[in-house]
Amino acid sequence: MDQRATYRNFTKRLKLLISKNPRLIKTTLSNIFSARIIGNKTHGDLAEIAVSEFINQYMYDFHSVHVGKDLYRAKQHEEDIRITDEIHNIDFPVSLKAYGIGPLQLSTDKNFLMFPFLQDHRETIPEKDAITAVLNDPVFEGFININVLPLIYDERNKRCNILVFDSERAKESVREIRYETQGRGRKHPVYRFYDSAGDYVCEVRYGGAAANALQRGLWTHTKRALKYFESLTNGWVDYSDNRVLIQLFSHALVATAKGHKSALQEIKKDIEEQKRLFTLR
Repeated sequence: MDQRATYRNFTKRLKLLISKNPRLIKTTLSNIFSARIIGNKTHGDLAEIAVSEFINQYMYDFHSVHVGKDLYRAKQHEEDIRITDEIHNIDFPVSLKAYGIGPLQLSTDKNFLMFPFLQDHRETIPEKDAITAVLNDPVFEGFININVLPLIYDERNKRCNILVFDSERAKESVREIRYETQGRGRKHPVYRFYDSAGDYVCEVRYGGAAANALQRGLWTHTKRALKYFESLTNGWVDYSDNRVLIQLFSHALVATAKGHKSALQEIKKDIEEQKRLFTLR
């Protein structure tokens, strides 16, 4: 079993776990998105350590480690957590994304290769053989090897959907690559990928020196490309603000390690109580 197959097995197991124990993911998502009370971007960083701990506590046969920002320059892949399948002794990187409904960045293309590579071709690539050659080029190697776990949230309605982009199906479905400059608020051109029905699949954004990480790379859209996503939560999961958690954060920041140890023991007892209600072994 290779890394990609191991990742697919992981997402399959995660989906089964969530279907059997929806209360567990609802609790975790509520805690993650409660962090938006603290700041608009706080939830993204907390999602990384929360999902990692969720895996360690509830997903038997898998172990997760939060990679951390300080290791960014040493990373071979875009990753926030690294998961090990302990049965097959295979580990794989996962990039956590917490995005609102709409555009979703799949890869930053940090070496600025995708867009310039497409520029070497003509503005529209309509032939299947030419598209296959483009997507099989080493420049697009990451297209298939993307392990992105996106927590897509709808803040207005207090709900979240864990949507995984099916990159293999998407790659096989592309029938036209088109250079486009139109789009609301668009500053740079894009290459958009469409399937045989003319439906949007994904896009490669401008990758020149003037572009920052949020203007370049491989992107898709959780509304426009929904048929290329699989929901691990079987649709939307409602979440609610946990203001007690915010109080815990604020008090913990002015408490000593002694107080933290006492609180941690109580929290561990609560987790064990949840495990006693766990229905999937």
